[in-house]
This record gives sequence, C-alpha cells and structure tokens, in this order.
Amino acid sequence: MKFTIVITTYNRVSLLKRAVESALAQTVPSEVVVVDDCSTDETEAYVTSLGDRVIYHRNTKNVGHSASINIGVKVAQGDWVKLIDDDDYLDLQCIAEMKRAIAMRPQAVICSCQAIQVDENEIELSRTRQTGPGRFFYVPQEDIHYGMLLEKVPFGTPVQVAFRRDAFLKSGGWDSSLDANCDDIDSWIKIAQFGDAIFINRYLSYRTIWQGAQNRKFSLQKRLDTNILMKRKIYSLVSEKHQASIPSLSAIQDYLKLHWGLVALKQRKLLVALKLATPAFLSPSAWGILARAMSARKQPTKAKEVRKLVLTELEV
Repeated sequence: MKFTIVITTYNRVSLLKRAVESALAQTVPSEVVVVDDCSTDETEAYVTSLGDRVIYHRNTKNVGHSASINIGVKVAQGDWVKLIDDDDYLDLQCIAEMKRAIAMRPQAVICSCQAIQVDENEIELSRTRQTGPGRFFYVPQEDIHYGMLLEKVPFGTPVQVAFRRDAFLKSGGWDSSLDANCDDIDSWIKIAQFGDAIFINRYLSYRTIWQGAQNRKFSLQKRLDTNILMKRKIYSLVSEKHQASIPSLSAIQDYLKLHWGLVALKQRKLLVALKLATPAFLSPSAWGILARAMSARKQPTKAKEVRKLVLTELEV
C-alpha cells in the first residue's frame, strides 16, 4: 500500500514550508506532490529546491482549490491519497496510523482521523469530538450515508481525510462549482459509495483556523443552501435498509434552517436569523432533530446511541 500526500498551495510559501516538512518527516515515507495554483511568490523556488524529494506541479493559470485537488490526485502514484491544504500540517505518525487502520479493513475507501484546531501562531483552540468505539473503528458502506445524514459519522476537513485513489477517480473528483463551500463534503459523499469508512480516534492532523477564511466569506444564506444541497445528495444515497427509520427530507431541511438561524442569532444578525429560521418554526420534527444534534455534540458518540448504524471496533 503506497500513500501520496497531495499539498495544494497558492501564494503562502511560509505556511507551505510547514506543511511540506510535516509530509517529508512522516515515519512512513510517502510520495509528496505539491500543486501550485500559479503562485507569484517564492513558492516555485522553494519547492524546486527540494529536488526529487517532492513532485512539483505548477498550474499554467489559477484554477482554484477544487481543480488543484483533482490535478494533484491525477499526478499521484499512490494507492491512497492524503490531502493537506498549505496552511495545515500532519502529526508525524499520521500516515503510519492510517496504513495500520486500513490494513485491518482492506474494504475501506476513505479514512478519517481526529484534528486539533490551531490559530495562526499554532496555539491550540479546540479538538474535534471523538466518535465511535476504540482507537480504530469502521462503518460498512451500506451504513455510511445513513450515518452522515444523522451527523454521526463526520469525516471532517481535508487534513483529516485520506481516500483510495481509484475510488476518488470513479467519483468524478471535486466539484469546482462548490469551491471552498462544502466541496470536500461533496467528495466524501461520492467516494463513500464505493466501500467502507475507517475512523481513527487519535489526533493526527492540525487545522489552522482563520478569521478571514474563505468559507466564512459566504453569506449564511449561501451556506444554508449548500448545506441543504449536501443533505439532499446524502438522502438519495441512504441504503434501503435505513429508509424506514430516517426523518423526512423536509424535516431535515427545516432542521438546517433552525440551525443556521441559531448561527445568525449568535452573530447578532437578528433579521437574518428570522429569515433563515422562520419557515421551520412550526416543525416539531425539525426541533426534535435539532435537540438531538445539540445533545450529541456534547458527548462522544457510542455505538448503542445510533439506531441501526454499525460501528465496529478494529482489533489493534
């Protein structure tokens, strides 16, 4: 099993160095591909100075993050691909732990670990919530979309996720029309059609949180609309065995309206909150889903708490 670490970058050479160093320092050597989205800073000089330790691809024009991901995966020679954005970085044991988990469940096509969120000075801000039993567990393919729909199997951001290259290519890759707005989640939804999912309850990645992050520039209405689109895609892929036990799509959409209404309220955008949430105020089902979601975020997910969702611990 060979891993390729794909790092996408644009005009952030100082941050890129940290990402590349974390990739090259992995305890399990991996191919490292850097996709430069036509940077105008010292990115090219830095990466080419590394010689054959890194494969460098420079786009001829700026094509955006999603298209750069697709290019990087096509360039990759590994069976599995681990993504890193240039402002994120990996624990030195990340690839080793992922390979160990995947070897225990070769039917897997996607693997996710836990992440530590840090600020621009690498000071820890928070940690993702651990889910499921044990150090490693897997979710069978037929249960993944059901779990995603109920937000019990969150894959997380690109720095947390690795995927099998052939499954990614069959899925069609990242959708550039969603650039920086759930393009990663859209990809996980599609890849999960082709095999099982593995989760690692260990913090193996670091994600930098920026106040001016690209996804924060979208309006709350835009983020709600995209969130609803993702749920519709997931809903259509839920296995027949779970169809009788899932909420209606309209209830899920109303739940999202309540959720984003609360986000607006926390941001003191009262009129926006009313606009987003008002259509869902009279939906008891939506309020029920919201209450369960808020409760679940306060404690680790246990297998017995998820109806009909199979979370199976992998023996270490």
